[in-house]
Amino acid sequence: MSPASVEIYPEDTLLEENQERVVIDPTSRDDPRFRELVKVLIDWVNDVLVGERIIVKQLEEDLYDGQVLQNLLEKLADCKLNVAEVTQSEIGQKQKLQTVLQAVQELLRPHGRALQWTVDTIHGKNLVAILHLLVALAMHFRAPIRLPEHVSVQVVVIRKREGLLHSSHVTEELTTTTEMMMGRFERDAFDTLFDHAPDKLSVVRKFADGVYLVLLMGLLEGYFVPLHNFYLTPDSFDQKVHNVSFAFELMLDGGLKKPKARPEDVVNLDLKSTLRVLYNLFTKYKHLE
Repeated sequence: MSPASVEIYPEDTLLEENQERVVIDPTSRDDPRFRELVKVLIDWVNDVLVGERIIVKQLEEDLYDGQVLQNLLEKLADCKLNVAEVTQSEIGQKQKLQTVLQAVQELLRPHGRALQWTVDTIHGKNLVAILHLLVALAMHFRAPIRLPEHVSVQVVVIRKREGLLHSSHVTEELTTTTEMMMGRFERDAFDTLFDHAPDKLSVVRKFADGVYLVLLMGLLEGYFVPLHNFYLTPDSFDQKVHNVSFAFELMLDGGLKKPKARPEDVVNLDLKSTLRVLYNLFTKYKHLE
């Protein structure tokens, strides 16, 4: 990437000592996958906060002061944070952000993720940091969305040291694969099964539209599932997701733990996710004749 390809504005160079600013390369901003990622995340935040009458239009402008992030986390985690509701001062905003991000860190730390945001980067309207944060939240709370995979951006990092500006070019990886982002990279019996018999597993594709899962739950629990509760012949992605989500609800009602897989994983023919769902059913109902 040529340094000349990134337009640096005067405000990007007005830095305090040891402060840094990240500027995204215009080519990366225009990349369809990057734009899709931003759109999917904006739509998701707005869906979560639809009852709060909050509409996010631009991530860096609407999330930097911590107000929207506070509402988002409280809604996702079903909690109430002890922070001032509205504050206009920079100190107050950063205090709010500190509380919100501390709560986020406590949630995500068990998953071993390296946190790629700080109070200063979020408050400084660093879009890359904000995206890292939202992707992590979406994965942790198993958001019903499909993030584009392998999204990276080229950025220029401008730092001020001893009164002089220094710049470096960095590639920031925003998303990898859905499975890796969900934190499921440990090897288990299912990985071994895939290694040795991947061609034997096409049978699980029949569960991708959710119909068999719904009917199977009815058979295992001994009740008839009213046909108006699900789509018997789903012909769209949303209808299939509805079916699988409904099957998951029936599983919870039957005393099973919440499936680790997302409905979208099953619909998208993620065989390992489907196998895990089926294995959970097997371990609970294997005593039935």
